[in-house]
Amino acid sequence: MPHALLIKFPGTNCDAETARALEAAGFTAEVLPASQLAPAALERARLVVFSGGFSYGDYVMSGRIAQLITKHKLGEKLKDFVAGGGHVLGICNGFQILAQLDLLPRGSLIHNESGRFICKWAPLKKNSSTSPFLKALPDDFELPVAHAEGRFVGAPGDAEKYVKDGHAALLYGADVNGSSARIAGMQDDTGRVFGLMPHPERFLSKAHHYDPDWSRAEHGWGYYFFKGAAEAMAAA
Repeated sequence: MPHALLIKFPGTNCDAETARALEAAGFTAEVLPASQLAPAALERARLVVFSGGFSYGDYVMSGRIAQLITKHKLGEKLKDFVAGGGHVLGICNGFQILAQLDLLPRGSLIHNESGRFICKWAPLKKNSSTSPFLKALPDDFELPVAHAEGRFVGAPGDAEKYVKDGHAALLYGADVNGSSARIAGMQDDTGRVFGLMPHPERFLSKAHHYDPDWSRAEHGWGYYFFKGAAEAMAAA
């Protein structure tokens, strides 16, 4: 089974749920406190995960201190990990961290257009088939979102370019937070680095859906998000 390493910062609060989701989908999972993070920790991993939450309380800006700690602890080793075939996933606060680590095409996650924290279900659309995280999902699905700084913005014209070239691998099916071009998730050139604002770990089972009669699939869509990645890594 592919091994997933989840990095836990003070304030990260979705690591346990994400670890359970990964294990249900076919990974082995390890949650590692950032205080123990070192290049050697990457050696066993096929996937490095930055989970959701509020790392360091988001006191400076969302993900900023976690990005600085990661850079201090790992230097360029995370980029080397990706270059060697490794995968990196950032969910919500993790997406904010990845955007600042320069592992994704340039862009920022800023305050929602409403200026308010949002917590609701969001319709989503696949815009690429190259990422293993999306391979097992249908073209249209939904996941919960919960964020205050989830609006993706870039330099003029960048968002539209990302949608056209597939770097914007996941789009909102409606205007959720004011993101440019309705971008909900981004990937790098390889498809092995993926960041998204929605929370797949919160929709593993049909019982997690707000509609008790939901029956579009045997499991929740989040299960297939992780399952597609597990199968792709196991086959590689």
